[in-house]
Amino acid sequence: MRIVVQRCKEASVTVEGKVTGAIGPGLALLVGITHEDIEEDARFAAEKIANLRIFEDDGGKMNLSVLETGGAILSVSQFTLYGDCRKGRRPNFMAAARPEQAEPLYERFNALLREQGLQVETGIFGAMMDVSLINDGPVTLIVETR
Repeated sequence: MRIVVQRCKEASVTVEGKVTGAIGPGLALLVGITHEDIEEDARFAAEKIANLRIFEDDGGKMNLSVLETGGAILSVSQFTLYGDCRKGRRPNFMAAARPEQAEPLYERFNALLREQGLQVETGIFGAMMDVSLINDGPVTLIVETR
């Protein structure tokens, strides 16, 4: 799994003019899944993201996790994170998992975040989505499971 993690003040996703998910302060996640990913990858990523200390404490240091701040998660499936742009001018998406493999793992990843007590909002898997966010910091990290 490859996940772009963005600390945000607010974020939302809209599909066909309707907001399908929106959060206040927390994390906006762009979630990519590749062929080799299994539930253990989803478990590792959910644990890592829920406990990443990337929110400031009273002293201004990145010392708090989204769990500790009471923040929420906006999780958006993003197969293009596995686009290979090394050759030619058109990205190759062969490393991205097929939807029938990726969707159940994406749903499991979101469920694992919820099991930790986090509010998780999402887009619609496979849909054309408009994602909006106010990146806080900016703080943007990439979490990879392999």
